[in-house]
Amino acid sequence: MIKSKKEKEAITIDNYLDNHYIHRSNWLRAAVLGANDGIISISSLAIGVATASSTREPILLATVAGLVAGALSMAAGEYVSVSSQTDTEKADIEREMQELAEMPDEELAILAQIYEKRGLKKETALQVAIELTENDALGAHIRDELGINEISQANPIQAAISSGAAFTVGGFLPLLVVLFAPLKNMEYWLYAFTIFFLIILGNIAAKTGGSSVKKAIFRITIWGTIAMVLSALVGYIFGVRV
Repeated sequence: MIKSKKEKEAITIDNYLDNHYIHRSNWLRAAVLGANDGIISISSLAIGVATASSTREPILLATVAGLVAGALSMAAGEYVSVSSQTDTEKADIEREMQELAEMPDEELAILAQIYEKRGLKKETALQVAIELTENDALGAHIRDELGINEISQANPIQAAISSGAAFTVGGFLPLLVVLFAPLKNMEYWLYAFTIFFLIILGNIAAKTGGSSVKKAIFRITIWGTIAMVLSALVGYIFGVRV
């Protein structure tokens, strides 16, 4: 099938836009947050119990329980959060539809003012607003007045699955350490491997998102260390040897 010149140009533009890192922001944020939370939360929990236990069973039980509860909580929390955002966006879109039907001239003026504030001359801004309104009035207002677009929109189910799965993968790593590392000095083994896991995660996240690898690794290891040290202190202070 022979494509027209406009279709070829559209395909080229779509491919160009897909190469930008911002298009990965929604799923990347959920995945990195879930994996990071899984690694740090489960490691911190295991370290806290390990500093107060002389046997492996309590550490293993706490780790597994934390992994299951954390993954479900992460998925549910992400679903509720994104669903609330989606409901708000839908309400704003419905309101915008009503305003376009009831006062189209005022909405046209608002659109023109938006483009004028962005740097267009008054006449040019009005002409752009008129042409966009004739083409797709609702789409123009959703994008430029409400600030809603394909990049900012998120799917609640997709976000929940991404976060829950990422948490599970991240939390499974310290679980392996609990299963196979020597019981003696378990907290130090957990800390060392957790820092290693966080460095790998920071490196992957930075390269996927096109950001600085050093900054990503620094942030993720510093906050991970703080969480694990505080958990260890809680275990030492309040722990009863079991």
